[in-house]
Amino acid sequence: MLSPQLFHKILGIAFFLLPCYARGKPAEIPSLPGNGMDEELLPDVLQVYNEMENNIPQLEHWISRLEGVLSLEKMITVSGGKMFATNGKRADFRTTVKKCKEAGGFIATPRNPGENDAILHFVKSFNTYAYLGIKESFIPSRFQFLDGTKLNYTNWHSNEPSGKGEEECVEMYTDGTWNDKKCNVNRLTVCQF
Repeated sequence: MLSPQLFHKILGIAFFLLPCYARGKPAEIPSLPGNGMDEELLPDVLQVYNEMENNIPQLEHWISRLEGVLSLEKMITVSGGKMFATNGKRADFRTTVKKCKEAGGFIATPRNPGENDAILHFVKSFNTYAYLGIKESFIPSRFQFLDGTKLNYTNWHSNEPSGKGEEECVEMYTDGTWNDKKCNVNRLTVCQF
């Protein structure tokens, strides 16, 4: 088990090394003279770097185990490289968007049938509806993703959307189809990461 001190050192070094890893795994730590960093820190940096390298498989193993536990508890599901998660709580649309953002994600937004099914997993498991990251545009009965882009996938329930400007949010029914709905009703919080 990692000590808190070692964890914080690893975290600090990870931020330090992140640009190097973004370009591909470095063969060694780049030389530090002339970049403003005290050369006396080099041995500590190298030690933490080596410890971090040795702990990566352990961290990957723990993450995999946590994903398994959360999956068994019906709290996460994966589709198309995206992870969908719920806390099992209900909230209005604005609060759902806020909670997902606080967790480092976004409100669940299906862009294909597989992602729709991933969200449906929670809707069925909790036997309740969930808001989606889709809202009505300035044109009544025309919906778009929250970032303003046009919907490239839809799964509307028959005769929906029907709110004609009165229902700006979108919820998923327990059969996976969508309905436009007022944004102040509490629905299951489902986020994507």
